[in-house]
Amino acid sequence: MNKPCRMCMVCRERKPKSELFRVIKKSSGEIDLDLTGKADGRGAYICKEGNCKEKLLKSKALNKSYKINVSQEVYDKILDKLK
Repeated sequence: MNKPCRMCMVCRERKPKSELFRVIKKSSGEIDLDLTGKADGRGAYICKEGNCKEKLLKSKALNKSYKINVSQEVYDKILDKLK
């Protein structure tokens, strides 16, 4: 049976979900890291390995994925959790 694949919002490569972090936008509008992979909300994914974490802020990938203006504080919070 095939593992579910998702696309990294930074490098745009398709990878198994187990190789990606999930970032969610909750119905309240809050954006946070979903370490369980099962939280309610719209999900976007980023590679666990490689330099996608460093490129996340530079590419403003969350802004593009969620079609909103994501604040610097949100990027900082997520990048801090990814370390």
